[in-house]
Amino acid sequence: MASVACIGECMVELRQAQGGQAGGLFSRGFGGDTLNTAVYLARLDVKVDYLTALGDDGMSDEMIAAWNAEGVGTRRVVRLPGKLPGLYMIQLDANGERQFFHWRDSAAARQLMSLPETDELLNSLMSYDIVYLSAITLSIYDAAGRERLFAAIKRARLLGTRFVFDTNFRARGWPDRDVAREVFAAAFAAADIVLTSTEDMLALYPGESPEQLMARVPTPELVFRLAEPVSLLRFPGGTSEVRAEPMTKPVVDTTAAGDSFAAAYIAARLGGSEPVEAAQAGHRLASLVICYPGAIIPGYAMPPKKRHRPAPTRQATK
Repeated sequence: MASVACIGECMVELRQAQGGQAGGLFSRGFGGDTLNTAVYLARLDVKVDYLTALGDDGMSDEMIAAWNAEGVGTRRVVRLPGKLPGLYMIQLDANGERQFFHWRDSAAARQLMSLPETDELLNSLMSYDIVYLSAITLSIYDAAGRERLFAAIKRARLLGTRFVFDTNFRARGWPDRDVAREVFAAAFAAADIVLTSTEDMLALYPGESPEQLMARVPTPELVFRLAEPVSLLRFPGGTSEVRAEPMTKPVVDTTAAGDSFAAAYIAARLGGSEPVEAAQAGHRLASLVICYPGAIIPGYAMPPKKRHRPAPTRQATK
């Protein structure tokens, strides 16, 4: 069975109650971009482990229990005595667009690349078919940690593991845009598949056209999501434009639209689908997710599962 390692951070989430006023009640949950992708991968019957660090507190215990309940593997989660997970708060406007506020500087996940367990964790990447992480993941590590992670990914790729990088850029996570551009370039050079968007790329390279932005990504397989519900694809042997089907329900909350797209795309590619069919699957799931509040939609709202062709045999990268 094909397997995926998702690397990142899950935080405690405070969400403003629907219809609530400023200063009103908030509900508590958990969330994080790569964790959202891991949950949707598990729901799409992909074997997935989440790689992160948590504390030994009650909220971290609740996270582990919730991930196990969703079918996300937790054997690669490192528990750090005395540490806590990070915290973020979401506020939504009338159109469902969100604004985030973070408290995460001392979160356990930030130490993942500098622990006694780190070598064992990084060596395990060789056992997965895909390693998936985002720019948010990279932003929580220091330069030495990122270098250590990239080195492990390169070793894993020699044995056939594919690296999928999701740009998911958040300016507040970086000391400046020059550092972010440098890290993005390293990720692009190492990746087999890049999932990106005009929103992310224009924040780093303002004023450039989609063609110019796509040219900055040398990876053989690229999914470039436009501001409208359209993806431009580049893959060995061709290019294509994939449009999402028209929405039939109102948009409630755009949280996890990109995360769910990534999950459906990866699941379809692992299942043997070509990039165009995988992008169509990504748009279908994202279009459902944004019709519900929160990052993770109810299980009953998931689309019917589709049988894919068997995935090709894993081969080492030369």
